[in-house]
Amino acid sequence: MSASVVQSVDHVALLPAYLAAGTAVLVLVTDLVLARSRATLAVAALGTIATAVGAAVVGAGDERRTFCVAGDCSYVFGGRAAVVGALFALLTLGVLGLSGGHLRAGRAPVGEYSFLLACSMTGGVVLGAAGDLITLIVALETLTLPLYVLVGLRRGSLASAEAALTFFLVSVVATTLSLLGAALLYAVTGELHLGRLGALLAERAELHDLPLTAAAGALLLLGLAFKVAAVPFHAWAPATYDGAPLPVAAYLSTASKLGGVVALLAVASVALPADLTGPVLALLAVLTMTVGNLVALRQRRTVRLLAWSSVAQAGYILAPLGALALAAGRTGEARAGAYAAALAYAVFFVLLEFAAFAGVTALRPADADGGTLDELRGAARRHPWLGAALGLALVGLAGLPPGLAGLFAKVTVVRSLLGGGSGWLALVVAVNAVIGLAYYLRLGAGLYAAPDAANPAPAAGAARAVAVVLAVATVAAVVVGFAPQLVLDLAAR
Repeated sequence: MSASVVQSVDHVALLPAYLAAGTAVLVLVTDLVLARSRATLAVAALGTIATAVGAAVVGAGDERRTFCVAGDCSYVFGGRAAVVGALFALLTLGVLGLSGGHLRAGRAPVGEYSFLLACSMTGGVVLGAAGDLITLIVALETLTLPLYVLVGLRRGSLASAEAALTFFLVSVVATTLSLLGAALLYAVTGELHLGRLGALLAERAELHDLPLTAAAGALLLLGLAFKVAAVPFHAWAPATYDGAPLPVAAYLSTASKLGGVVALLAVASVALPADLTGPVLALLAVLTMTVGNLVALRQRRTVRLLAWSSVAQAGYILAPLGALALAAGRTGEARAGAYAAALAYAVFFVLLEFAAFAGVTALRPADADGGTLDELRGAARRHPWLGAALGLALVGLAGLPPGLAGLFAKVTVVRSLLGGGSGWLALVVAVNAVIGLAYYLRLGAGLYAAPDAANPAPAAGAARAVAVVLAVATVAAVVVGFAPQLVLDLAAR
């Protein structure tokens, strides 16, 4: 009996998490001992690269499990976890590259800034491998907590402080809902491991009819919907993105949203029954993509437009899971296709959204905010390569060629919905994609329009590091666009 409670520890499986956490510690030590910003940033960058490589190497082999009791494991590192961990590490590396102007301006201490990013990365790496609700929620909060400080770390900025407070208050509510939902699920089932929860709820159909089960599942899903910025839990996102420094806004719009998607997928695909999650996710998807697109049409500030567009994109990510609302979408093949489509779309979106933020950062003066659409008008005429990269990212987000990554992403979602018998939801996705064209093309066309006399095209703030990050993000988006099946195969593992 005593042997059954002894947890095995596989240190190879934990290697990516060790590397991420070690990066945070080394950054602090380097900043304390050397007190040189370049050395601190170099250590942070090398740590993120090591984390990405470690995740890829460990994920290339067979699935590894650790912290196991009686066959149920709290940490499962496989193909999907490797994709998520490597993506978080590379996003962190990209944000470090975008942050040069912000840090040189003295708006934030380099050591603390790099440490907080590394801590957030650690949460993201662990999140992808979480095998129980406790690990899942703790990892999600480890990802999110440093972001409260990063959003408000801009010295002398009232907007930054207001954005941090908004983000903090909303996240506290979201975490409370998630924890309450997890506690109620434990009260109903006596289980916390995702696999055991799913198996128990599948075996005992009578538990589905309990009001407590429905309340527990709904609270857990809604708490995670806050993290994804799904409507009606989205109001914090535009204000927070716009008040944060541009590099932090880029991280919020990509890494933070990816964390919410991964957590939501883990719960919906493994723990909760499809007949409970399907209707809720279908409703969230329709509301999110529709409201996000309609409100984005009215935006005049660049970051707010990208923020509202990311709300709409969250709806597209959730759409494949909405197919679970119908019986045809709950077959084994349809469910596997839906989960793979949602994760693949999230990967496509993260690459294109990060490229868009990198383009805005490159075209704006160093340490400036995103400004208004008028302030970017004509910017591509003076900086054709930077403007072309931003334009490609916008076209990709709209789902038009030559932005093939975005096009294949939307095709993947529609195909999974049709395969799950949810033609009505595929139609909603198609209509919203057409609505989204308006604001993406308006911003893209404005880059090449003649600037107004009152608002001449600004000088580019792209330092060498920003230009390199933008180039790498653009190349990655192009490569993924030409090899979308690779992403789908990795997402299906």
